[in-house]
Formats: sequence, structure tokens, C-alpha cells
Amino acid sequence: MIYHSSHDPFCREPAGPQPAGSEVTFRLATDEAEDVILRAWMGEELAYPMKRTRGDLWEVSVSLPNQTGIYWYDFILYRKDGHTMRYAAPEDDLGGEGHVCGEKLHSFRITLYDPAWKTPSWMHGATIYQIFPDRFCAAPTKGRSHDTRRRIHRKWDEDLFPMKERENGSMDFYGGTLNGIRKKIPYLSALGVTVLYLNPIFKSQHNHHYDTGDYTQIDPMLGTREDFDALCKACGEAGIRIMLDGVFSHTGQDSLYFNAFGNYDSVGAAQDRNSPYASWYTFEHYPDRYRCWWGDPSLPECRKEDPSYQKFMFDPAEGIVPRWLKAGASAWRLDVADELTMDFLRKLKEAAIQARPDALVLGEVWEDASNKVAYGEDRCYCTGDTLDSVMNYPLREAILNFARDIGGAGDLVRLIRHQAEVYPVPFRYSLMNLLGSHDRARVLNVLCGKECRDMPRKLQQKVRLSAEEYDLASRRYRLCLDILCALPGCPTVYYGDEAGMTGCSDPFCRRPYPWGQEDTELRNYVAQKLSHYRDSAILRRGLCEVEALDEDTIRIRRFLVRGRDAFGVVNDTDGEEVITVCRRTAR
Repeated sequence: MIYHSSHDPFCREPAGPQPAGSEVTFRLATDEAEDVILRAWMGEELAYPMKRTRGDLWEVSVSLPNQTGIYWYDFILYRKDGHTMRYAAPEDDLGGEGHVCGEKLHSFRITLYDPAWKTPSWMHGATIYQIFPDRFCAAPTKGRSHDTRRRIHRKWDEDLFPMKERENGSMDFYGGTLNGIRKKIPYLSALGVTVLYLNPIFKSQHNHHYDTGDYTQIDPMLGTREDFDALCKACGEAGIRIMLDGVFSHTGQDSLYFNAFGNYDSVGAAQDRNSPYASWYTFEHYPDRYRCWWGDPSLPECRKEDPSYQKFMFDPAEGIVPRWLKAGASAWRLDVADELTMDFLRKLKEAAIQARPDALVLGEVWEDASNKVAYGEDRCYCTGDTLDSVMNYPLREAILNFARDIGGAGDLVRLIRHQAEVYPVPFRYSLMNLLGSHDRARVLNVLCGKECRDMPRKLQQKVRLSAEEYDLASRRYRLCLDILCALPGCPTVYYGDEAGMTGCSDPFCRRPYPWGQEDTELRNYVAQKLSHYRDSAILRRGLCEVEALDEDTIRIRRFLVRGRDAFGVVNDTDGEEVITVCRRTAR
């Protein structure tokens, strides 16, 4: 018998991530060894002899390093017959109960974070609503677009323009504006929203605005600086924060900085080697071959280490990051955060905090954010010096799989426990827990198996759900939302999911919001769940226990201990909330 589980608080006390420099007691139970060594490393390998305390229980207390990062450990067992055994973590890297392994092993780990690190309290258990600005709500603006390449829809409720196979549907516009968003603040408040996450709003060529043309200007199709100020003011009065989308890994080919087509009154990097922006980019053959995002020439890649580019982004007086925080935003969501260097992220966060002490920096990271390798570099994003939190795509996948009968409740519980093990409390309770987003098929399509990824685009545009498919998908969506609104973090709704919007992947997941044609029953259900979450201190900040009652049923218990929440703060309320979700009800 050998037993150690990183999910078991008795085996590792205290459990979960730890402040750098703290002390942890490790315990292992075995009746197969005469001696046991705890092998650990963080830069250097160390060996700690464990002491038999009672019966077959071995333990050792260790002072953890003062540096932040990942602390790795496993066990060496010396048997009575002279043989040696290695005991380490499961091979899926999700922690939990270990196993005897050979030369190839996966060690257990502890995330060590900065003891002084805090994330803003307004984000702990926030309820987030993501908006693709051109498609949410139209309202008049003084902004003007003179770009003749843009195709403007005459009617809000008409479908996307028919497109050829190689087209991406990025040049048609419906006329959604910042004033339109402001007009719908009462709707968002009634839905239970406390944070608006806006896809990019800065001047650019395409409707998605991920090809930034000018970081200092609101795109005229969306509005003006005055419209942005008015939106921030109205949201603030309604208790709603604004999170902006920061696209800093690349700019647009058609931009003030690259200016490949001469559409801007500037000397761009593609026009002159002596351009003030030339050092921002890497040319392989001037001016027609250059590094670009995923091979897309419309998105030239920026050199994040370039001093001029960093000054443009971080300068306390004029830098883009502090500029828009001072203007009224509360947070930046960073597009493709793992394509930004760690040095860039550290400076970005410092600039954000200097501009606004309660600012939040959240990253788009698709994998485990505590242990990621990107561009040959080990990255741990949850130590307090780079990101405050991330978009929780692993949880999204686990919940959607559970709802679709892919795997069982045990798989979902395992992922939830793993995140509790590796994500520090400030990070975990600020996670953007999402189901739908702008770059995936609508969640209702996913839940009934109609993503249609391999289908030609002209056929994807025609995909609609049958009544039976919609009924199945909406029941499964409710189940997913029940889980999302029971877990630590920030339940997030992509605009229109609450209204029953459907569609295959981009651009068909970006149709205009169906005002007046919503699924009101589904919308009311979402509003009830989000509003209850917003109003419950136990759900927003309480501790969490999860268990699989059977392969179809997950039980989530949220609670306070002597009135204290996960942050150690004493609340006026006490007690617990228990949420039991069974997928048999959604089949």
C-alpha cells in the first residue's frame, strides 16, 4: 500500500498553492518501505528524509523557496528487499492520487506565488457579459466611417452577406455602437451583469477590430471618445465595470504604424525603413515579407521587446495601457497573452497598476495557466507578477463534455480539483469562466453537435437547429450554466447566448442580437442564475468542495467557515449553498 494525493489536504498541509517562503508538511502512507525520501526541486534538486510518525505514516515539513514559480516533488521508497520505488503524480498532470512509476515520471507540483499579491475585490465572483460591439445594439453616433471597402447592412435583422469560401466575413457591418451598449445598460443590469468585456473598439479596418489601426482612437463606426466617456460614466452609475480587449501582439497591416496602403497620415514601417515605427516589426524582405500573426499578412507581428514599442504601450503619461484605464476602463483582457513575452507582461501589469490601483489584467490562455510552455519558455502565469487571471477554456471544455455525455462527472470533478490545487485563490476567484465566445461556434450548436467545422462556409451559413435540436441544446445549456454559477470565478455569458442565438463558428457566431425575437424563457433563466450569483456572498467568495455522486451527477458545496470566505474575510452572512447537477435531466 502506498498513498499520497495532492488533492487530499491531509497529505499536503496546507493544501493548494502557497505563498513563496511558507512551510508545508508532506505525508505519505506506505507499508512497503523502510525509508522514504521526498525529492524536490526548483532550480536545484533536494532530498528530504521523511520520518515515520505512527504506523505506516511518513511525513516531513519543508520550508519552501522564497522565489515564485512551480515547486516540484515526488517520492523515493527504499524497500526491505533492497529494491527502490519511485512514486509520483498521475500522467495526465491533473494531480490527485499518485502511482508507482518507472524512469519516466510526472512529479507533483505546488504553485508558489507572491505573498503580497492581491487581485481587485470587484473581480472576485464578478458576472461578465461579452459583447462583439458591431452586433449588439445600434444607436446614433457622431462617428463617421469613410472606408468604402466596408459593406453596411441596411437592416439589423438580415443575415450576413453571402460569402465565397475564402472570405471571412470581416468587412460587413451592422452598425452596433457604444451608444447602443449604453442604451441597453438597464437590460444588462437586470441580467445580473457586473462586468462588460468588450471585444476591440479601436480604429481598424475589419469588423472584428483585431487588426488595430490606431490605438488612440475609437473606431468611428462604433462611436467617438465622447461616446466612450458616456458609456463609462453610465456603467459606473449602474455598478458595471468595463474590460477592454488589448491586442498587443500585432497591429493591422492597414494601420498608422505599418501603413502598407498609405491610408494613414503617417510614415509607416512598410513605407520607409527610417519610420519611427520600423523597429516595431521584423522584415524578412523589405517591405513585402515580414513576421505576421499565424501567417496572416494583414496582422504584422510586433517586437514586444522593442523599447520604442514598450514606451508607446507603457509610458505613464501617454502609454496606451494607462491611457484607457485613466479614461474609465477597469481592466484589460489580453488577446493571445502567451504570444507576449513575460517581460512585456510584467511591465504591462506594472503600468496598469500605476495608472489605476484596482486595475485587473486578464489573459487569453487556452491551457493550464500554471504550467505552460510557450516559444520554448516555461511560463507560470499565476504567481502575481504577470496576469491576475485567465479565460478558463479547460473548464469550458470539461463542462461542455460533461453535458454532451463525453466522459463522466469524475472527469469534471478532477479538473475542478486540479485548478483548486494549482491556481492561487486570487487567481481562481477571478477566472473568466465561459461557455461561448466570439471565436467558437455558438454554444447551443456545440451542445447539440452542429458545429459543422468541416462544412464549406456557404453551407455553414445555412445551418439552423431543428426544434428537437434546439430543445436539447437549451436544456444542456441550462445545465452548464448551473455548474458555471456554482463554481469559484466569474460566470461569463457571450452576448445573445441568453437569447438563444445559434450559429457555426466565426463569422456565424457573430450575428446581430435578436432584439424582440429572444427566447424569453431562456433569457429569464440566465438572468435568475446570474443575479443570484451576483447577490450571494457564499457563491462569489465562499469555499468550494466538489464530488461526483455518480457518473451523471456532480455535487458542489459552497460554504463559509466560521463566517470566513476563501480570502479569510469575515462576512455578515453564514451558511452554505449546495448545488447538485445531474445530466440525466438534459438528455
